[in-house]
Amino acid sequence: MGCWFLFLLACLSVPLVLRWWTDARYKRRIYTVESVPSRPVAIVFGAGVWPGGRLSAVLEDRVSTAVDLYRQDKVQKLLFTGDNSTLQYNEPGHMRAYALQLGVPDQDIVLDYAGRRTYDSCYRAREIFGLHQAILVTQSFHLDRALFIADNLGLDVVGVEADRRHYTLIQRYWWREFFATSLAYWQVFVSRPEPILGEKLPIFPQEQS
Repeated sequence: MGCWFLFLLACLSVPLVLRWWTDARYKRRIYTVESVPSRPVAIVFGAGVWPGGRLSAVLEDRVSTAVDLYRQDKVQKLLFTGDNSTLQYNEPGHMRAYALQLGVPDQDIVLDYAGRRTYDSCYRAREIFGLHQAILVTQSFHLDRALFIADNLGLDVVGVEADRRHYTLIQRYWWREFFATSLAYWQVFVSRPEPILGEKLPIFPQEQS
């Protein structure tokens, strides 16, 4: 009984310690729209689209926050990254449509259709889109993990929280992050999975020459 108790305690403690450390390490890189230092691009992570194309509340606030960054000249381009694994489900396309409604010119919007998870989005931002610096836009429950992944994949990143309302089932998101953060450490330091890649599409081609 004693060994099993210690094993269970260790299994529960590791995610807790990793969450605490990630928050402590990266909270200094989190800013408001007004205070964040400028970067070339804002990376906006997908977070669910309802049937008919309406963005979830979480995703709507991410896009709105990124648009505010664009309007305040904090970024030059918006990179919308999300899931488009089926013809019927297209997070980046609907994010683009909403940003267009808010007045962002189409030439300043870039879509990543293979950002199925945070790790993939950050990896592809560097390898496919040629980014070295970015502002990450997502909610507070997700932002420190996203900063950790991007930082350890070689991106110079800061973050802006997109928390604009109280979200339904917000406690579920926070609990999920305990295990998602542990998985992120495994991906970054151990398994190093390679996401879907393909042709390089640098957002700023002149910097690649």
